[in-house]
Amino acid sequence: MRKLIIAFTLLFSAVMHAQLSDPTSWQVEVNDLGNNEYELMTTATLEPGWHIYSQVPIDAEIGPTPTQLRFYEADGNYKLLGPNEEIGTYAEFTDVWGTDVLQFKDRAVFKQKIRLENLDIKYIIAEAVFMVCDDERCIPGTPEVLIFKIDPDAVVGDDVTTIIDSYYDNDKQPLVASAPDLSSLNSTTTAGESDEDVAASDSTKGESVEEDNSNDLTTIFILCLLAGFSALLTPCVYPMIPMTVSFFTKQSENKAKGKFQGLLYGFFILLIYVLCSLPFHIFQSVSPDIFNEFSTNPYLNIFFFVIFVIFAISFFGAFEITMPNSLINKVDKASTAGGIIGVFFMALTLVLVSFSCTGPVIGGVLGSVLSSDGGATALSVGLAGFGFGLGVPFALFAIFPSWMNNLPKSGGWLNTVKVFLGFLELAFAFKFLSNADLVWQAGWIQRELFIAIWIAIFGAMAIYLFGKIRLPHDDKDQPISVGRLLLAILALCFTLYLVPGLWGAPLKLISGFPPPMTYSESPYGFSSSSGVSDIDLPEGAHLTVHDIVAFDDYEKGMAYAKEVGKPAMIDFTGWACVNCRKMEERVWGEPKVLEILKNDIVLISLYVDERADLPKDEQVISASTGKKIRTIGNKWSDFQIEEYQVNAQPFYALVDADGNDLVAPVGYTPDLKEYTQWLKSALDQ
Repeated sequence: MRKLIIAFTLLFSAVMHAQLSDPTSWQVEVNDLGNNEYELMTTATLEPGWHIYSQVPIDAEIGPTPTQLRFYEADGNYKLLGPNEEIGTYAEFTDVWGTDVLQFKDRAVFKQKIRLENLDIKYIIAEAVFMVCDDERCIPGTPEVLIFKIDPDAVVGDDVTTIIDSYYDNDKQPLVASAPDLSSLNSTTTAGESDEDVAASDSTKGESVEEDNSNDLTTIFILCLLAGFSALLTPCVYPMIPMTVSFFTKQSENKAKGKFQGLLYGFFILLIYVLCSLPFHIFQSVSPDIFNEFSTNPYLNIFFFVIFVIFAISFFGAFEITMPNSLINKVDKASTAGGIIGVFFMALTLVLVSFSCTGPVIGGVLGSVLSSDGGATALSVGLAGFGFGLGVPFALFAIFPSWMNNLPKSGGWLNTVKVFLGFLELAFAFKFLSNADLVWQAGWIQRELFIAIWIAIFGAMAIYLFGKIRLPHDDKDQPISVGRLLLAILALCFTLYLVPGLWGAPLKLISGFPPPMTYSESPYGFSSSSGVSDIDLPEGAHLTVHDIVAFDDYEKGMAYAKEVGKPAMIDFTGWACVNCRKMEERVWGEPKVLEILKNDIVLISLYVDERADLPKDEQVISASTGKKIRTIGNKWSDFQIEEYQVNAQPFYALVDADGNDLVAPVGYTPDLKEYTQWLKSALDQ
């Protein structure tokens, strides 16, 4: 009955207030396992673009609200067996919380096993408590009543709502299903699910992910194309250009055939690298979450860190990583077969012989792509870009052999390119170590240390390019070319750019590479302070982001606004609201906005997902939604719906001392100019 009332209320509210969102629907199913044991399956279907969170909370003081399934009247009637398994979970890294967050997209499935103690029980009452978010807002979802019918013909009584409310009225605790152990999961599925479950949970998600990553695939192709061009300028590959092209143009029966074979040679180089990605498509078909495991598994990230360090040391000249000579000799022998087969094996010979130079670059391509969200498709695109950048020049020089006259001669500059790539490999290696650290929250490489390491690496690169450091394969008397000098200046500038990051500079140029600002030894830098002690706080106020004075109670905030004669900004926000944090960190921190927030208005931040209970005498039934207002978050959420017919966050309203709107409220507004104009227009009023 309560479910019908809630559904009717939400439908009525949606008709009356088009802005009110309810993007979830819930279904239940009961499976008889025999021996008085049953499996209670709950399925939440989400509208496109929305997601809810796993039952497993992240290790943070402020984080997303985990989903909970609460069971009522269990004592003497039934027992929960094991954790509540969840299907459809995937991990996504967010710089707001500085770790991977387990969540559901499109569809969430929960399976709880129980054993009946009272064989006369006809149905089981449960409740799903959750937070639902999209890319711009978060909504504290209305608790969903779930009725699991043990007897399919059972008639559900009208006292379901009364039973649930009695727990809150009498401080009784419902039985909360325990979360599964997902410490080694980092994937889209949980242990124990069937192949059908995997297919069902991933079928709708696949289309949206592929659609969202279309621009990312273009970026991956371009970056890997540049990596292919870089590998071309190494001592193992560059000297082979004139020799290979010369073979096709002079040894063929006619020029046309030579050009065709040269073109085919370049194509086969591209094809060989694309073929290397095929096994990953097979892996993905067997385990759809394998690429998510690559990106989030700390052990794999440490493995990549070690591999990249080895590659970097190899590029510095300590040793060479080569393919076995026996393999190279066999492939080279096959290249004498002639025709298309011979050309293919010639291309394969180049790939194998040049591995000591291309291997570390390919490792960079592999590591970066496997840690993305594009899966095997992104890997194929990346290796195609690399193969294109490496193979197409061979084909072009075969078609236009006169171009080779303009190529610079081989020399010490090739080793400089190799060492330069070694520095990049070393810098990239620490990104993988940082990923493992963030997953474990071990505190090994916090933001300041990561930036210090990069300063050391790129500083050493600049010194090397200026000729002050010499490595084993460098020419002793090699002069510094103009290009090398310009590259050295660029490396030095980048190094100097990184230095302020030690004192809290955002370093937007490398956003996403260092750990987030929240994962820092000191939020104010090594030698700065917040100046908190200099601020005299009014009663009921506290300091929030950027040391802005804020109230978390509407009545107290409005009373203070009236006392000082300033307008108030009501900030409907949430602990689990990603875009609320983005607005606070990126927009509120700008000088023009920060000056207004600190001096010209009174900030009242109302957290709609605050779980603290209201006093008993304040727990009432909402007139707008029909649900019981039990917590402080319920109170502010209901206040937002009643006043503004909106239940999404962030949401900002500027009001006078009597609570009247000065301008139309706004939601997520990342454009600084637009948000500043909105604030100023209210002040003008």
